[in-house]
Amino acid sequence: MPLRLEDTFRDALAAAGRPLAGMWVCSGSPLIAELCAGSGLDWLLVDAEHSPNGLESILAQLQAVNGYPVHTLVRPPVNDTVVIKQYLDLGVQNLLIPMVNSAADAEAAVAATRYPPQGVRGVGSALARAARWNRVPDYLARANETISVTVQIESTAAVDHVEDILAVDGVDAIFLGPSDLAASMGLLGQQEHPEVRAAVEHCLSAAKAAGKPAGVNAFNPATAEYYLANGANFILVGADVALLARGSEALAAQYIKPKNGDSPASY
Repeated sequence: MPLRLEDTFRDALAAAGRPLAGMWVCSGSPLIAELCAGSGLDWLLVDAEHSPNGLESILAQLQAVNGYPVHTLVRPPVNDTVVIKQYLDLGVQNLLIPMVNSAADAEAAVAATRYPPQGVRGVGSALARAARWNRVPDYLARANETISVTVQIESTAAVDHVEDILAVDGVDAIFLGPSDLAASMGLLGQQEHPEVRAAVEHCLSAAKAAGKPAGVNAFNPATAEYYLANGANFILVGADVALLARGSEALAAQYIKPKNGDSPASY
């Protein structure tokens, strides 16, 4: 039976007519991923860079969210040809590639998603969920249409080269990571610092000039609104693990009274 794959995040950004709001899914749990998929948010980011996600858990989460009205991006731990090949073969259609610091890095990421001669992706469609085991008609010829590539700008080097990165054919969008960017600027933990904000704004402006979407990670609601007002096309505003951590702490604070008036050490 012929099958059709979902539209990509690139398509969603082009069609939305408004900024898209999403959240991190870091727990590694398909159940939590499904809960988040039904939230009404536009997109989810399943993270394997800083979260306990391997191939099996990513596959289970893709299956859990399938059919919900949400777009799912997956971030691999590294910009690596073999890792990207495995993610694509699992059926990941939307990639967020971390630590892209130059046009060469961006070109390598794109090449990893393309079959030869346009790239270096290994051919295994008959074995892979990506093509639904060759049930998607003409998958090899049309694979590029089913994949979107967003690259992460999160260092001073990346900011310096953002125009060159945006010019790479096959880079569909950029995503700003203020936390790592702040660290690379010698401002660890100060993602709200004016110099960090200025760097993010520079990249947002560069993306607009290049005609490509740009997103930002911003858990602080005021910061999120600021970046949206300054041109962000998509944004991450929370994480499953953070919501659970803060919510459970709030319950503890409400119902468990510390001795001697001290606050619990984790607060």
